[in-house]
Amino acid sequence: MDSLDKATAQFGFDLFKELDQTNDGNVFFSPVGISTAIGMILLGTRGATATELQKVLYSEKGTGSSRIKSAENEKTEEIHEQFQKLLTEISKFPNDYELNISNRLFGEKTYLFLQKYIDYVEKYYHASLEPVDFVNAADESRKKINSWVESQTNEKVKYLFPEGSFSSSTKLVLINTVYFKGLWDREFNKEHTKEEEFWLNKNTSKPVQMMTQCSSFSFTLLEDLQAKIVGIPYKNSDLSMFVLLPNDIDGLEKIIDKLSPEKLVELTSPGHLEQRKVDLRLPRMQVEESYELEPVLKGMGMLSAFSQDADYSGMSARSGLHAQNFLHRSFLVVTEDGVEATAGTGMGFMVSSAADCELVHCNHPFLYFIRHRESDSILFFGRFSSP
Repeated sequence: MDSLDKATAQFGFDLFKELDQTNDGNVFFSPVGISTAIGMILLGTRGATATELQKVLYSEKGTGSSRIKSAENEKTEEIHEQFQKLLTEISKFPNDYELNISNRLFGEKTYLFLQKYIDYVEKYYHASLEPVDFVNAADESRKKINSWVESQTNEKVKYLFPEGSFSSSTKLVLINTVYFKGLWDREFNKEHTKEEEFWLNKNTSKPVQMMTQCSSFSFTLLEDLQAKIVGIPYKNSDLSMFVLLPNDIDGLEKIIDKLSPEKLVELTSPGHLEQRKVDLRLPRMQVEESYELEPVLKGMGMLSAFSQDADYSGMSARSGLHAQNFLHRSFLVVTEDGVEATAGTGMGFMVSSAADCELVHCNHPFLYFIRHRESDSILFFGRFSSP
């Protein structure tokens, strides 16, 4: 089976293409966060529902259909072990970063969940089950869950579940949050930041605060894509933000059509990039996005998980459990000092230029992603096209 980082990269890219088609403005989400949430769901599914989720997580584009048809139990266990390894690796990050992936289950206190599921979700996903009273206090339970998400994301992701999300028939809410705050390896000088125009297209622009510095960065020209890519490291260089900037103001969609996860890995590999002096001009960014992922994931093939025929017998011996309200909210701030990014994913279940510098002037739509060097995991992925 292909490794988890390749699978989540393919999943994240497939998800980005779905979101790109339905969102005109910015796109920003956490591939690791959403795939981790799906992993916790997969742990409780059986039969056709489990096979379907495996195909969504491990797309046939990246794994080959023959591998999907391998022994289900063995494959599923390997998936969860890889998530366990990833979450353990991330928990060991140095003090220069704040990077936390948190998982939690909120279950109706009168509903009987299988102890094996509770034990395994704690083992593999570091997630405990907290009893709540959906039957008699659905809205109070909603507030409690939202409060937990807020606490895990440094109060940046608020009100993940809006009023009316749950009812007395809600039995389980599954939550994943990703929070990252890091300082640039070389900070931008705030005195050099000035107002410039950011071009949404060739005819429309908006003012932004454009940060600038001329330093040594990982860089390459991409003649086949008519674009440039630059890697901006954080302290210790364990994490980097990569910016993929098209040469033309309206060139981004053409690039997206030619990209694949394998191409992104190739473009950002140490052998492909070289250290160059770069005149980097990057806008201050604040992005907050919210997605109802059910229609998006259905478009990627995750159909039965949301139907009343879903097989969640790995969670509970009772029948009729099905998924609803698969929400994802994400938040990003990019400043001279560094980056703060966070995302929350929740799912409920119901019964029922300088002279000698290469110029990278990010004054028109571009792609960006934050990647963990050791595991090649893409923590956050986005398109910035509207300040």
